[in-house]
Amino acid sequence: MKLRFLFLVVALATLLAWLSPGTARALDYNVAGSSQVDYHLVPRGSAGDGTSNGASRTAFDGFTLEAALKVSVDVSDHFSANVKLCMGCHGLATDMFYMDYRVADELNVRAGRFSPSFGAFNLRHDPANHRLSDKPLPYDMGRMLRLRDWNLGVLPSPFPDTGVEVNGLHWFGNKVQFDYAAYAVTGFRAENGAADLDFTRSRTDDIFYFDNNNRPTVGGRLAMTVKLSKGFDAQLGASGMHGTFDPNNDLRYTIYGADLSFRYRKTNLRIEYLARRQDLDLSDPSRFKYATTPDADYFTKHGGYAEIEVPATNRLDLIGRADFLARTGNVLQGSQLQANSALLRYTVGTAFTIERGLRAKLSTELWSFSDLDMIGRRNAFSSHVALVGTF
Repeated sequence: MKLRFLFLVVALATLLAWLSPGTARALDYNVAGSSQVDYHLVPRGSAGDGTSNGASRTAFDGFTLEAALKVSVDVSDHFSANVKLCMGCHGLATDMFYMDYRVADELNVRAGRFSPSFGAFNLRHDPANHRLSDKPLPYDMGRMLRLRDWNLGVLPSPFPDTGVEVNGLHWFGNKVQFDYAAYAVTGFRAENGAADLDFTRSRTDDIFYFDNNNRPTVGGRLAMTVKLSKGFDAQLGASGMHGTFDPNNDLRYTIYGADLSFRYRKTNLRIEYLARRQDLDLSDPSRFKYATTPDADYFTKHGGYAEIEVPATNRLDLIGRADFLARTGNVLQGSQLQANSALLRYTVGTAFTIERGLRAKLSTELWSFSDLDMIGRRNAFSSHVALVGTF
C-alpha cells in the first residue's frame, strides 16, 4: 500500500508540474476536487448482532471520508486525458486514468481505467454531486446496515474498470438529445467456488488489476433527454452489462437497469431500477442453506430508488428518498438471508449551503428488513451528519 500510495502521489505531482504555467505544454487543463467527512450514527443494538458494538460488525458507523482529486487535460481539440485519485473506506485508489479521442460529438473513443456508462446515478456518485451523505441502496458501497449479509448493493458505485468505451451524443433539433455508449471492460471477479462477486478485487492493492478469466464484460447504455419547456426537461435511460466472473469462464452475471428523471428549475425527481442475475456454483451442494436443483443455479438481486430534491430557500434543499433491495435464490449456510429477502429504507434529509463550495448535510434513515436479526429485530434507524467541500 505504501509503494502504491507513493507512486500515485509522485505521478500526480509530476503531472501537475508538467502542467505548470511555465511549461505551456497543454492547451487547457483543470484541477478539481471534493471531500466529504461523514459521521454515521448507528445506535447501540440497531445493527442487531446482539453485541454492544454490533453496529461496527455489520455497518460502517462512525467517521468516514470520501475525497477525490481530478486533473483534466485538453491536449488538442480532439484529444484529452483525465486522472482521478479517490480516498475512501477502501483506502487510496485510482478512480480514473483514461484518454478520450473525440472525432465528433457523435463519436468519442475512451481507453484506460474508468467507470463504464451504466445507470444515471453513477454520473453523480461523488458526494459533492448528490445531496445525501450516502448512495441509493442499489449503488451502496458500505454505509448500509447488514452490509456483510447483503454484500453491498446491486452495483456498488463507483465501479472503475479497465477497457475501451465508444460513446457519443446527437441532437434532434434543439429539444431532443440522444446519448449512447458501448464498452468492453475487464469486469467483476471472484475466485472459483465463490457464492457472489468479490467487489474488493476491483480496488485493493494486494492483487493485480488484470482480468481473472481473459474474457471481457460487454455492455452499454442508451438515453434520451427531452426539453419539455423552459426549465423543464426529462430523461429516460436503459443500461446493461454481461460477462463471466470466475477464472474458468463458467459462471455468468448480467446486470440491467432503467432510469427516469425530471427536472423543473431546481427541483429534481429521479427514479431508477436495476437488477443482477448471477450464476451459482453448485459443485458442492452442502455449502447451501436450501436443496439445490439444476433449474435453480442462480440468484437475482433487485434494487431501486425514488428521490426528490426541492429547494426550500436559496441555501437550503430538502431531500426525500425511498429505496429497496430484494434478493431471490439460494444462500450459503450461516447466512442471515432467506431464499426471498428484502429491505426497505426511508430517508429524509437537508443540504445547507454554508458558502460557495461548502455544504452541510443532515439525514435520518428508517430501515425495515424482512429477516430477523440476531436479537429478533426487523427495524432499525440511523443518522448522518456530514460536511462536504468542493474546489
